[in-house]
Amino acid sequence: MRVAVVGVQGDVEEHVLATKMAMKNLGIDGEVVAVRKSGIVSKSDAVIIPGGESTTISKLIFADSISKEIVELAEIGKPVMGTCAGLIVLSKFGDEQVAKTRTKLLKLLDVKVKRNAFGRQRESFQTKLEMKKVGEVDAIFIRAPIIEDVGKDVEILAEFEGKIVAVQQGKILGLAFHPELSTTKVHEFFLSLAEP
Repeated sequence: MRVAVVGVQGDVEEHVLATKMAMKNLGIDGEVVAVRKSGIVSKSDAVIIPGGESTTISKLIFADSISKEIVELAEIGKPVMGTCAGLIVLSKFGDEQVAKTRTKLLKLLDVKVKRNAFGRQRESFQTKLEMKKVGEVDAIFIRAPIIEDVGKDVEILAEFEGKIVAVQQGKILGLAFHPELSTTKVHEFFLSLAEP
């Protein structure tokens, strides 16, 4: 199994390490590759878009055809996960900040997101969260978005204070928090979606 982590900007190394640990925990033989140019995502079994700065990640993946490869991978039923900024990039609809910064979205996940949704007072925080299909996770939020609205095919996996923070649509996962910083449980669930 090969898992591609979009490596243009953000929490790349943390996702690579969490995915390697999850593979080891599950006894999966494979490799995890940080991707900075096109040609690798298309040869992968799953792809992760990490947290970071959504405008920058979007600009860089659309400049090279990494964006096209992610869409094609999702269309053939391979798992795709976006965390924090990666969730924003995966989304179908953004808020006024997304429009103002002209951030291009992949439109793979039928959700509307709001950037930096917890406000300045709570730019970063950690909390226990019950995530459907995964169990309890230590969720770390860093200037996190929230999911304001979901389409009919989107399943809500977790909420925090009444706000949607994790969803699944087929084999696409979107999380407002950073699972790579505290647990391998989410990555293990993600890898299970790649199993034939």
